[in-house]
Amino acid sequence: MDCDKILDLFQSELVVVNVGPKLFATALEKQGYRTVQVDWKPVAGGDREMQKILEVLGGLE
Repeated sequence: MDCDKILDLFQSELVVVNVGPKLFATALEKQGYRTVQVDWKPVAGGDREMQKILEVLGGLE
């Protein structure tokens, strides 16, 4: 394994991908970190029964 590549990774700029509340990304940005905010919500609002129905109908692919 090439240890130099791993060391380069730890010396490169950190960019945080945030899937949670924007507040978390904002706090990191105030500390000088770059962030990417992902606007994601669970399928069917997280309703497991509706997710199963959608899966049967082929709507989760």
